[in-house]
Amino acid sequence: MNQAEWARYDRHLRIAEFGKAGQEKLKAAKVLVIGAGGLGSPLLLYLAAAGVGTLGIIDFDKVELSNLQRQVIFTEAQIGTNKAEAAKEKILALNPHIQIRTYPIKLTSENAFEIISHYEVVADGSDNFPTRYLANDACVLLGKSLVYAAVHRFEGQASVFNYRNQAGTLGPNYRDLFPVPPLPDSVASCAEAGVLGVLPGMLGTIQANEVIKIITGIGQTLSGRLFVLEAASFQTRSFTIRRNPQNPLNGENSSITTLIDYEQFCGVRPTVSLQDDSIKSLIMSDLEKLIQEKKNFQLIDVRELEEYVTHNIGGELIPLREIEENIHKVARDKMVVIHCQSGIRSQQAIEILQEKYGFENLYNLEGGI
Repeated sequence: MNQAEWARYDRHLRIAEFGKAGQEKLKAAKVLVIGAGGLGSPLLLYLAAAGVGTLGIIDFDKVELSNLQRQVIFTEAQIGTNKAEAAKEKILALNPHIQIRTYPIKLTSENAFEIISHYEVVADGSDNFPTRYLANDACVLLGKSLVYAAVHRFEGQASVFNYRNQAGTLGPNYRDLFPVPPLPDSVASCAEAGVLGVLPGMLGTIQANEVIKIITGIGQTLSGRLFVLEAASFQTRSFTIRRNPQNPLNGENSSITTLIDYEQFCGVRPTVSLQDDSIKSLIMSDLEKLIQEKKNFQLIDVRELEEYVTHNIGGELIPLREIEENIHKVARDKMVVIHCQSGIRSQQAIEILQEKYGFENLYNLEGGI
């Protein structure tokens, strides 16, 4: 460390258990942060401020005005720019003594090994299940520690996965906690359900704390525990997580040896193509054209009421679970376009209506709204 760094990290150096050795471990460390959003913002800022020598940032998204309620690493002047590059600008202004590598791309099964292999610790700030399972599986197969967090409305959770302690004992991973993903569209995203703005800040700093502990060997990590914070009542809970012998990734009879198609695994992209002969489909631009040309068609939204109230495109609300009770509301004499959030529930509705009730005039809005 140079003289400026000695002065910058003075308060770390004064901690007896941390000192020069701990700070030098941080300077030598390489940490990858997946997502520069609500969780990634405080996570990146505090890791940079702490002096982590090399930070990798992967995010293909662009800064939007609605991000600024919680993604405090960005400013209005950066709206429309790539989040990874925008975060780099802010981080280097905070600490010019560290290295930043940006990946303005989506993390996929094709590039995960190549990117993650360059880092010692990975922190997952993503907001979707395919990326969470992908990050977990890649870290387990590469032998990397993964610091996890997730937020929803007023609740957040955090843990450390695939961490091998100083005694050599390997801790659980994400598949030990969640063996299978939830049903498609059964868990609303932050865009649909909202999130208290300060909550990602609280969980992101917890992630930063865990990353620092992993690197320096100080304290006890959240490996083997799931920390849950309910912000509205400010109650916290901690649950024990154990390794599952049946874990297909690293259990007794592991069957996963490489990365898979995680969107299909999580049901985001169905195994059966929406373009097959049994289910007709159209895309958003087709729907917009029907609206502009004032075509005579019916638009049905099969999401739940709370989703509809938050955001809708003017369709008639008939939730999927109520579709058979409302057959009389579905037109047979004109084109009917059915949609949900991602195209999965609407496909299920069409399958029911076609197979059980003989409808032939239905179209699925591929990809949803």
